[in-house]
Amino acid sequence: MTAPIPRDIPDLPPIPGHVVLPPTVVPARAVLIPARRRAVAVFRGLIALLALTGVALELLTGGAPATALSHFTIQSGILLALVMLASARCAWSAHHPLPGALTGAALFYVLAAALVHHVLLAHASSPFAASADGTGTAWQTAATHILHTALPVAALLDWLLLTPAGRLHLRQAPVWLLYPLAYLAFSLTRGELLLPGSEGRYLYPFLDVDQHGYKIVLGNALLIGLALYALAVLLVSLDHIRPDPLRRPR
Repeated sequence: MTAPIPRDIPDLPPIPGHVVLPPTVVPARAVLIPARRRAVAVFRGLIALLALTGVALELLTGGAPATALSHFTIQSGILLALVMLASARCAWSAHHPLPGALTGAALFYVLAAALVHHVLLAHASSPFAASADGTGTAWQTAATHILHTALPVAALLDWLLLTPAGRLHLRQAPVWLLYPLAYLAFSLTRGELLLPGSEGRYLYPFLDVDQHGYKIVLGNALLIGLALYALAVLLVSLDHIRPDPLRRPR
């Protein structure tokens, strides 16, 4: 005779050693093996060479090397050259690409330098436009065009045509602004440490405290910062609506 089956079966204790793992999402880069992209590597190597050429010309013709290296354009050009060289190596040797936050930041800084140059420094209607006195040499003109026009266009084409889409995020935009903010502090501190009347005391006319005072300079910096944040948001938005150039059609 068998024992009666109870109506309510009590909860059984868990089996020792049996662990239930929560469901996880495995990123595609963890299971997909990247392919060699040698044409992409060559193009990015040329971009790095273009950036280094512009920086070298600026260092050779732009006065004291320390002053030239203090400019935001030169620093962003060097950063882009390093990022492009590393990206070219990844594409050539079939390694996983660099983080989108890093490549996006390098692109953002180069575009920011070009935006400030063309809107504030080179535009004839700008109150901060440099006077066209004809003293610039042909090499200085070439360096200006390379760093402020050719290089940003080449970097933008690489991002649009050769870089996977959807890798940028809105939370990265405020982080990218930390470097321009640190550069502002560096530029103002440098101007305070140099003697009044020193050549190149303030690197950009909209940051010239001697001419405008701190109130106007900080106001200029705030407006430029807002414009740069809008540029960063625009890049992130475009990254999520543009077609992915590496996605194969089914």
